[in-house]
Parts: sequence; structure tokens; C-alpha cells
Amino acid sequence: MKKFKGKVLFLNRADINTDEIIPAKYLSEVSKEPLGPHLLEDLKLEGFIPQRDIEGKSVIVTRANFGCGSSREHAPWALEVNGISLVIAENFARIFRQNMFNCGMMAVELPGAVIDHLFVNYAGSEAHVETDLEKNVFTFSANGKKEEVVFSISDFDRALVTVGGWVEYADANY
Repeated sequence: MKKFKGKVLFLNRADINTDEIIPAKYLSEVSKEPLGPHLLEDLKLEGFIPQRDIEGKSVIVTRANFGCGSSREHAPWALEVNGISLVIAENFARIFRQNMFNCGMMAVELPGAVIDHLFVNYAGSEAHVETDLEKNVFTFSANGKKEEVVFSISDFDRALVTVGGWVEYADANY
């Protein structure tokens, strides 16, 4: 099972699409590793420099409709090869969200007011998150502040991330 914890990358924009997550020119890749250096390279966000800002981060907190656009497994792959296994947003494009869980990663939806609160209290700092998958709780911490945020995922999605993704789930159950 992947670790759903670590330093947080805050991306303060809605509608980040799969072409911005991994540009289409890299879709001919059939393995994950070559995608690594190109994660979010086309994302236009004031002050964001991918080579500087992604390194060492394993969680993304962002706004609504993350992963919209073309359906492709390459977008979660590009996140995974960079060590990012958890994305938290107000909502996700349906196919992107399921591709995350199919890869053994988590795409967790939280209400907009909670996302706003996280940005106000943790963006711009060395924020860190821990995930307690049994209790459905994220613990955010930074600058001496610490708080718990409750989340929910379906039993099936929990089973997918627990075993490492769809292929592992199918091997174990069929």
C-alpha cells in the first residue's frame, strides 16, 4: 500500500486538466518513469515553478474539477512517478478520479469550505499531512498548528488502495 502522507503542494486553481498534469506530447510513453520530469510543466499558475515546487511533495491540495479534460491513465502515472499518491480537491473529473484509485492512489473530495480553510491556514507554509485510512482522518500540520479533517471514501475505493490498485485487487479476488 502506498503512503498517503507527506509535504503538501497547494495548487490554487480550479479546472486543472489532464493536459496540464501531463502534456499530450508525452502520451506515447508506455511506462511511467519517462513522464516524471514533465509533471505539471504546462500548468500556468502565478508563482508556480514545477521543477522547484514539486520536489519533495507527496500530496496535492487543489480546487474543483481536478483532472478534467482527456481521459488518460498517464495523468495519475505522472503523479505517481513523482511520489504523489494523494490529491485532495473539492471534486474531480470522474475518469481521472477512478484512474487514481485504479492505480492504488487516492483522490479525495472535501467540501469547498474545507478546501478554502486549508488554503487560508496552510498554503504558503511547509504543510504536512498524515492519513489515517482506518479512521478516515487527515491530520494537517504546519507552523505549530495541527488539525484533523474527516474524509470519506467508498469501501471499494478503500479496497483498491489497500491492495495497491485494480490489477492487484483483481488478482486477489478473481
